[in-house]
Amino acid sequence: MSELTPEQTEELKKRRRRRSIALAVVLGALAILFYAVTIVKIGPAILQRPL
Repeated sequence: MSELTPEQTEELKKRRRRRSIALAVVLGALAILFYAVTIVKIGPAILQRPL
């Protein structure tokens, strides 16, 4: 296996960071979507529950 040059190493780090950020955004959006779907399914009853 050949050694990576410093430029290649930096490029791999940048790609890995972009991929991690994209994955975090997708997971966050999915969590928000699940939350919104849950609220919509429960409907107005969520505001009329006893405390």
